Amino acid sequence: MTSQNIKEFREKVERLYADEGGDFRQKFDAAIRGLTPPTVYPDSDVYKDWRGADGKDLAEFFVEWYDWGWKQPISDGLKYIRRFSWISYENAAGLAFVTSESGRDVLADFTQLQGRQMDSEDSGKLVQQWIDELGPKRMADFKEGDWSTLNKFFIRELRTGARTIDHPEDPSVVTAPTDCIINMIVDNLAPDTPLPIKAAVTMSVGRLLDGSEYAERFIGGTAVSCILMPDTYHRYHAPVGGEVVESRDDIGGVYYGIRDFPDLLNKGNVGYGYDYSLFEDFRRGYAIIKTPYLDHNGHPDGEGYVGLVPVGLNSIGSVRFRDPFRRITAESAPVKVKKGDEIGYFQYGGSLNILLFEEKRFPALQLLLGQRIGVLQEVAHTERYIDRYVRPLPGRVSPTA
Repeated sequence: MTSQNIKEFREKVERLYADEGGDFRQKFDAAIRGLTPPTVYPDSDVYKDWRGADGKDLAEFFVEWYDWGWKQPISDGLKYIRRFSWISYENAAGLAFVTSESGRDVLADFTQLQGRQMDSEDSGKLVQQWIDELGPKRMADFKEGDWSTLNKFFIRELRTGARTIDHPEDPSVVTAPTDCIINMIVDNLAPDTPLPIKAAVTMSVGRLLDGSEYAERFIGGTAVSCILMPDTYHRYHAPVGGEVVESRDDIGGVYYGIRDFPDLLNKGNVGYGYDYSLFEDFRRGYAIIKTPYLDHNGHPDGEGYVGLVPVGLNSIGSVRFRDPFRRITAESAPVKVKKGDEIGYFQYGGSLNILLFEEKRFPALQLLLGQRIGVLQEVAHTERYIDRYVRPLPGRVSPTA
């Protein structure tokens, strides 16, 4: 049953835990028993030691997280996501808790509760805090609009000309689908299940695309991750032009359960060498774009496909496609799309896009002279999102329980 407010939700968590024979309590207790002594800085404000926690502790944490939403800049919400993630960090029992039916349903309920919170008129009071945090330089990129709620501000639109689409008439040039940090996931996608990402880790293109017949087109090809930070532009656009031949935005229902979430931000290069296998089950959509290929003379070299897979992570409850891209099937006519056209948007939280390319068509990330490769950040901004102090130090003594 969906909770109507945080009081109902708290009572729900405590009631589920009070059932000693219930799946929720058994899975949560197993998750807590499965925790190993942490090798992180115990004074870090993004770390929470869950050892010894019970249902009341869990309920109180959710209440604190929800109450924070009325008080502080939304960017600090990443701290709560990180604190919660230590339950499942390198912990099989923790992953079982957050992804099994009882835990998953509670987390989905909380995510929807947060979504309604960010859709409420009261949330609009936080918009100015967010604007002040971004600063006039970054805010200059966006149109003024109806920012009466935090979610409306979260999906703010770029002003005309704020992002130039590179070589709009050259179909061979691939552009970033959004403002993101880009990494190669794998450059030799294996068939069906599994495809290797790193040792002992697998991800299935077939599952990622929920059984689409187009999945086999990407066997032997390349996957690229485009990670969005919480304070960046959260609409996503077509990386190439052509025709969208198939699309969905209604797949999956898992919102939490990243095995090593802190490492997504703290491996020295965001998302590099990361385990993307669990994203097969996360809330997501996909669009398959049929696009023309050119040879080195600029002549037609056949046609192929590029996949765009927006994935909602953690507190993201919405992966929304714009009409007419919402639901395209084999029975419906393909929809023309220009490179840079808006496909859809995320609301509130963290997210990424995975791009899929056919074999030998996208061998590496390539830039031309003078193109942007990054930004020299303020130290405070870097520490907020890509801090390194949750990584273990050689010889660090773990805190005691």
